[in-house]
Amino acid sequence: MRTEDLITRLATQAPPAPIRPARVVAVLLAVLAPPVLWFLWSMGMRPDLGPALLAPVTLLKSLIPATLSVASLALALNLARPEARAGLRLAPLWLATGAALALLGWAWAQTPADQMGAAIRGSTQAKCLISIVLFSILPLAAGLALLRRGASTRPALSGAMLGLASSAGAATAYALHCTEDNPLFFITWYGAAILGVTLAGALLGARLLRW
Repeated sequence: MRTEDLITRLATQAPPAPIRPARVVAVLLAVLAPPVLWFLWSMGMRPDLGPALLAPVTLLKSLIPATLSVASLALALNLARPEARAGLRLAPLWLATGAALALLGWAWAQTPADQMGAAIRGSTQAKCLISIVLFSILPLAAGLALLRRGASTRPALSGAMLGLASSAGAATAYALHCTEDNPLFFITWYGAAILGVTLAGALLGARLLRW
């Protein structure tokens, strides 16, 4: 096919339907809610959730991943447009990450050396990692399917932001059950799960969101 014919054909094709942010959010919530609700129904929410959230550290355990989830989803949706730039939209992500690292450093300084290993390990690290990763799979898959309708010029970053949104949202939900309130535990293991899914999102995005 000649170049002129290809240009003419592309010009006459109907443009893809634009991505609707509200629809993407609704789909992600729809696929995240059933496994989370089943988990909370079978395993239970922490019995002292209300009073626990009055403690600043416990509140940050939910607030930091919630901020990461909302900010990264907004960025992923923005990057679905070819003219989009990350720019200042990265600021909430850096602020939330900085808050997590500051909290981790504070907890590290407060913990005696002979208690450090036990504080980091906790007693539920396996359940924490597995739950957050499993809760992230369906939202990540659904989000990638929807973002394929877009035209991101940075597909790896788009996928990474979608992975971050999915896993940080899953961590926010898991925090409703988790009773391990030491930042050495939850920043380490929540962070490991979130980082793993974010990297997976970047790899999948680089492959699936190219155009």
